[in-house]
Amino acid sequence: MTTGGAAPIEPINIGQLSIQYLIDGTATGGMGVFELTVAPGAQVPPPHSHTRNEECVYVLEGMLRYSVDGVVRDLVPGEWMFTPRGSVHHFSNPHNGTARALIVLTPDVGAQYFRDVGTIVSAGGPPDRSKLIDVMSRYGLVPAPPPQ
Repeated sequence: MTTGGAAPIEPINIGQLSIQYLIDGTATGGMGVFELTVAPGAQVPPPHSHTRNEECVYVLEGMLRYSVDGVVRDLVPGEWMFTPRGSVHHFSNPHNGTARALIVLTPDVGAQYFRDVGTIVSAGGPPDRSKLIDVMSRYGLVPAPPPQ
């Protein structure tokens, strides 16, 4: 359901990830809400932090591995984790079934971030890391340093 008769935002597919925005908060600088679908073994973003955003993940279906500042949990439906601004976080799906989660970002990075990443990932061949880092930095995301 949308307010004011606005059309829903088309799903954004990045490899085996699907992002379905319910609320794109970039117009108001407010909260964003989207459904994230992660296929088993899907390639996922590297561990990263947000300079401007807090994030909450709430699992709807399947099992999603999620980590915040080194605390790793396999979340099942009804479980959630919160990522404070500046905390390094990461998700994956090393399990057999598809995972679906509701993601809340405040303020939102917006659907355009995922479209920009999708353009780089779908360009063919391995994604250009420097282009990905450029997009991430424009939206306030910081890749975590490699583990020691």
